[in-house]
Amino acid sequence: MLMETEMKLKKEIKRGFRNTTNNRMELMAVIAALEALKIIPSEITIYTDSKYVHDAVEKKWVFGWEKKGFKGKKNPDLWKQFLKSYRQHKVTLQWVKGHAGDPLNERADQLAVAAANSKNPEIDIGYESQNHDLKLL
Repeated sequence: MLMETEMKLKKEIKRGFRNTTNNRMELMAVIAALEALKIIPSEITIYTDSKYVHDAVEKKWVFGWEKKGFKGKKNPDLWKQFLKSYRQHKVTLQWVKGHAGDPLNERADQLAVAAANSKNPEIDIGYESQNHDLKLL
């Protein structure tokens, strides 16, 4: 995940998880970016190639899901965590097309691949606890 603040600071964050989904990883990346901010509130633009995350926020869907208790929605644990951090800042999500040559998006993809291929991936407890056929180690 790459993020840029109004002070034009850049920080790279990568984490790999076993037994999870692409949508969860995209949402976790945004949460990690928000939680890494030391100044509260901050004004931040997060660039993402995730339509899942971008549209849920920018089209205000997530706020409707929240009002309905996230009933029937996937990843409620992460959306709740996201909203807690999101509300502490002034956040803009900017969608960028993935794999289209954008240097920052390409770097974010490199970080994601490296994290996914890590030798000791973390456990996505939220995902694994909802999928009882997976064994927690």
